Amino acid sequence: MRRSTAPFTALALALALTGCGAKVSGDGGNDAAGRHPAKASGRYPVTIENCGTRTTYDKAPRRVVTNDVGITEIMFALGLENRMAGYVMPDDKGDLDGLPWKAAYDKVPRLSKKALTKEMALDARADLVFAGWNYGFGEDNGLTPAALKKLGIGSYVLTESCHNGTDGAARGVMPPLEALYTDLTTLGKIFGVEDRAGALVKKYQKQVADAAAKAPAPARRPSVFLYDDGRDKPFTSGKYAGPHDIITKAGGDHVMKDLKDSWTTVGWETVVDRDPDVIVINNYGDTSAARKKAFLESYRPLAGVSAVKHHRIHVMDYAELVESPRNPAAVSDLARYLRGVRKGG
Repeated sequence: MRRSTAPFTALALALALTGCGAKVSGDGGNDAAGRHPAKASGRYPVTIENCGTRTTYDKAPRRVVTNDVGITEIMFALGLENRMAGYVMPDDKGDLDGLPWKAAYDKVPRLSKKALTKEMALDARADLVFAGWNYGFGEDNGLTPAALKKLGIGSYVLTESCHNGTDGAARGVMPPLEALYTDLTTLGKIFGVEDRAGALVKKYQKQVADAAAKAPAPARRPSVFLYDDGRDKPFTSGKYAGPHDIITKAGGDHVMKDLKDSWTTVGWETVVDRDPDVIVINNYGDTSAARKKAFLESYRPLAGVSAVKHHRIHVMDYAELVESPRNPAAVSDLARYLRGVRKGG
């Protein structure tokens, strides 16, 4: 149970954090070799750019708070669990058992199963919050990098969620897998683990390339629609969300590739008009994948859509579809499914 934070306590913590002297900083803790990460590379201060904002780090942050599964696992993949003060994650993000990061999940405190708040970050004595727009950060909830900065807490924004400037609510500035590689590379620089980050990027690029090499020619690729949820209007992914690259690299034709946004809403008439060969269900939330599938199969406007008519509805987990270290494996898994689908048939 999270204790309440009185205004005086919050102010005292903020002043203490600001008094460290670094813009977004921390120290303490050793890497796997027993070295102090902030001193191991000898490259501090380092300056990075994240969603158009340049930040200089005098030291590697040591008390990071993350929001949601993909963001948390990016830190784990980089071996940075010893740099974390905790993570926030709802229960609807799947079973964590059997993951390569199970030991890290067991080691790092879970701060809440609800929404991340400024009070949680203060209580955890965070020096950096790693979240994203609509992945914890939001103007509506008052949790923004600017608000955290006033409390002496730094921020790192998930690149998949960067505002893209074409619309006040639109997100995404680069292809989704490039966003993953960018975050791994940038965080590697911030925390002095560039070699590990580089090795991960090469591994993931090869995994994706191996799957893409088996994809059919463009004219033979089945079309794919990503269904997140929604009855009156479906919530789906545009060209800047993870499913776009996952579908495309796996050998599919993403029917919403023209949407210059990450996760967004469209009309059912658009889905019917584009007649996808396959529908991929994003498995998370209060509505089960089985209920989502039952809705799609019983919704009369979709009766003539190829994916529904031929029962080609494929389920994938949320953590595979948002930016995360699970994306490359998701490409391989979807590629295997799509190889059994004939376009238009």
